[in-house]
Amino acid sequence: MSDLQVRQEPLRIVPTAVATRPWRALGGKASLHLVERHARVYRHLWLMLASGIAEPLFYLLSIGVGLGRLVPTVGGVSYAAYVAPALLATSAMNGAIYDSTFNVFFLIKYAKTYDAALATPMRAQDLALGQVLWALIRSAIYALAFTAVMLAMGLFQSYWAIAVLPAAVLTGFAFSAAGMAATTFMRSWQDFEFVTLVSVPLFLFSATFFPLSVYPPAIAVVVRCTPLYQAVALMRGLALGAVGPGLLWHVAYLAIMGLAGLYIAGRRVERLLLT
Repeated sequence: MSDLQVRQEPLRIVPTAVATRPWRALGGKASLHLVERHARVYRHLWLMLASGIAEPLFYLLSIGVGLGRLVPTVGGVSYAAYVAPALLATSAMNGAIYDSTFNVFFLIKYAKTYDAALATPMRAQDLALGQVLWALIRSAIYALAFTAVMLAMGLFQSYWAIAVLPAAVLTGFAFSAAGMAATTFMRSWQDFEFVTLVSVPLFLFSATFFPLSVYPPAIAVVVRCTPLYQAVALMRGLALGAVGPGLLWHVAYLAIMGLAGLYIAGRRVERLLLT
């Protein structure tokens, strides 16, 4: 059940003089109204928002620190330092997917929030952008908390780690846009089994806990093509100081994934609700 089902607040109604203007003339401001709506809802659900930070921290303490006592160094660094950037990438992915799948489905199918928004001059593309922006904010909150813990534990090995937070936001953008696009094709809650079917293997088999070299060659090729691996490789490279031109490929992959998902999400919302 979506956490937004607990409390629903209407979108803010703009004055008549403003409502007569096309949102297109306002640039990206239209999307910010949806972000404001979500922020107002989460003022009363802040505990649910904060609870999303706990899961990756538990993984870090139990696997990275606990199991790390039994595992030798990986690539010349401690196991905790090796696993932490991957868990940060996973945290950004999970936060983005939750807000752009379960919540979006509820808003479209049950709360009819998007129908109400489209009764105003707001366009479907504005809704898609606003939803992705909110998912980015949630992802950034999780990433900031996790980064602070990593810093306190001394798990960063390079000054390049300052770019880890923007990389987490980029990861959130890619997965939130793709998640929203996928949600527009779902017909019932049972379809969300596919979300778990995709996200869990990504978490376990994206070089999160083991180097890519331990995989069989054929599987390693598949892993290299997955989106979470791009985020893991990018954040691990920045956190450990293994910076090179190859990281630009990961950035491009995530950026293209996000832009494509955002475009598809806007078109699909328009088709579902306006035709």
